[in-house]
Amino acid sequence: MPTTALSVLDLSPVPAGGTVADALRHTVDLARRVEQFGYRRYWVAEHHLAAGVASAAPAVLIGQVAAATSVLRVGSGALLVGHRTALSVVEEFGTLATLHPGRIDLGIGRSGPPRADAAREPAAPPAGARVVDGLLIPAPFSYAHLAAAPRYALATALLHQAGAQPPGFAGQLDDILALLHGDYRDADGLDAHAVPGEGADLQVWLLGSSGGESARLAGARGLPFAANYHVSPATVLDAVTAYRAAFRPSATLAEPYLVVSADVVVADTDAEARRLATPYGPWVRSIRSGAGAIPYPSPEQAAALPWTDADRELVADRLDTRFVGAPETVAERLRTLRDVTDADELLVTTITHDHADRVRSYQLLAKEWAQSGDTGRAG
Repeated sequence: MPTTALSVLDLSPVPAGGTVADALRHTVDLARRVEQFGYRRYWVAEHHLAAGVASAAPAVLIGQVAAATSVLRVGSGALLVGHRTALSVVEEFGTLATLHPGRIDLGIGRSGPPRADAAREPAAPPAGARVVDGLLIPAPFSYAHLAAAPRYALATALLHQAGAQPPGFAGQLDDILALLHGDYRDADGLDAHAVPGEGADLQVWLLGSSGGESARLAGARGLPFAANYHVSPATVLDAVTAYRAAFRPSATLAEPYLVVSADVVVADTDAEARRLATPYGPWVRSIRSGAGAIPYPSPEQAAALPWTDADRELVADRLDTRFVGAPETVAERLRTLRDVTDADELLVTTITHDHADRVRSYQLLAKEWAQSGDTGRAG
C-alpha cells in the first residue's frame, strides 16, 4: 500500500459563544497536538470579514504556529495574492523562512470571491452527480450569486488600495519566483533583491479548485499543487487532470506532486461523529448565502436553527462529500479519495464546536492511518 502523509488545513474557526482569542489559541494548541500525532504540515487559510473565522493574517499566524512547533511544516493554504505585491509576499515569507528554515510553505491562491473568476475560465459542459470508483463527484455548484454579494464587494474594497487593480496572476507568480531565486529584472533590466526573501528555504505551492489557471500554472512552472475537494468537490478531478497535463519538470520537482483536501470529522463511533458534524450545514449555508461565516454552532444550537429544502440544496455538495464517522469509516473514504485522484498527500480540515472534539478527531484519524500503514511524515 502506498505511503501517504496526512496534513492539516485550519481556518481558525470561532466557536459560537467563544472569542477570536479562543480561536487563535486553539490554532496554536492544535498545531502542537497534530505535530505529536505525526501530521506532515499545518496550513492556515485566509478569510476576511467573517465572524466565524479568525484566519485573516496568515503570515502572522504562521509565525506563531512555527514558533510553537519544531518539525511540522507550516504554511498558507492559501495566501490570496491579488491584494499584495510580489515583493511584500516574498519579504513576509522570506522572514518566516529565515526564522524557521526548511519548515515554511508559501501556498498561493487567486484572490476574490469563491469562483468570481469563473467567467474567465474555459466553459465546462454541465454535469450531474456521479460516482468515480467509489468517490462522489457531485453536480457543480454555481457561485455566481456570491460574486455579486455586497459583503464580497466590501471585502474587495477594503483589501485594495483605492484605484489599485489586481495584477495578472501568472505575472505575479513569476515575479514572486524571480525574487525568491534572485533573478528579478524589470522591463528596463534593473535588478531587485528581496531582503529577506532571496534564496529563502521555503516551498512554493499553488492551490486551486478547478482545471483553470492555478492548476495549469502549477504544472507549467513545475510546482506542487493542492486541489480542493473540500471546497469544490465537483471540479477536483478537472483540477487534477489539468495540473498533470500541464506539468513540466523544474528545479523544484521532477514529477507532479499533488495534495488533495477533504472535510473530515472523526469520533469513536459513526453516530457520535454525525452528531458533532451537524453544525456544518448551517455554517456552510451562512457562507454560501453571502452573509459570511457565522461563529460555529454547537450541535444543540444547530438543531434549533431553521432549515429548509432550499438550504439543503444550497449546501448538498459539501454535506455529501464530507467524510464523517468512526476512524475506520473515514480512513476508508480517504483512501478512496487518494486512489481516485492519485494524491501524494491528503490535506484534512476539521471543524467542530468544541476544541477537544477537534483535537480528538485528528488524533483518532492519525492513529487509524498509522495502523493501516498509510502514513508517512518525510518529504
